[in-house]
Amino acid sequence: MHRDAPPALAALLGGVLCRLLFAFLSSVPSIQAMEVMAPPTIYALNGSSIRLTCTFNSCYQVEKKQFSLNWTYQGCSNCTEELFLQFKLKVMPMEENRFGDRIEFTGNPSKNDVSFTLRNVQLEDEGTYHCYVMNPPDRHKGHGKIQLRVITEEPPERDSTVAVIVGATVGGFLAVVILALVAVKCVRRKKQQRLNTDDQKTEEEGKTDGEGNPEEGAK
Repeated sequence: MHRDAPPALAALLGGVLCRLLFAFLSSVPSIQAMEVMAPPTIYALNGSSIRLTCTFNSCYQVEKKQFSLNWTYQGCSNCTEELFLQFKLKVMPMEENRFGDRIEFTGNPSKNDVSFTLRNVQLEDEGTYHCYVMNPPDRHKGHGKIQLRVITEEPPERDSTVAVIVGATVGGFLAVVILALVAVKCVRRKKQQRLNTDDQKTEEEGKTDGEGNPEEGAK
């Protein structure tokens, strides 16, 4: 009985390890299958229109009958998310949402783009926008979020004249230094080649003098 125990235990452990390995391998594709890309922060000028970009990668082709999308708005970190736009077979903005008719879906799920445009941006539109994407047979729901910051005036343009002058001066100096280094390197390489050639000639002449003429040696 003692001889039969180790094989039984090994078989049991092998079965457990196999099940764990299978479960792990099965879970990896579902975790890595969906990836959502969205800019972390977007700045919009009050009264302008802004496109909130959200794209995704999936291992499977988009099927509109199964594909779903939810856009939500969150005014603060502790606030409840408000659903204002979703895609189920077609784009369906929520009838009662804080943005009214200022929302326009400008993405294309078939091209992995689920972006939308917000027109006439208001100060109260500032907050976090969440993008939730589901593309079966992917079992993992993709999530991206964008922090929208609304500004009242465009930042002043900086005078870049000094920067351009400094950049041009530094760039010109670096170009001269690089050319000088290249020239020095070329000169050294040519000089080394000449020395190698002279050494080779001297060595060949020495071999000739050392060998001498056989007839002269006999005399």
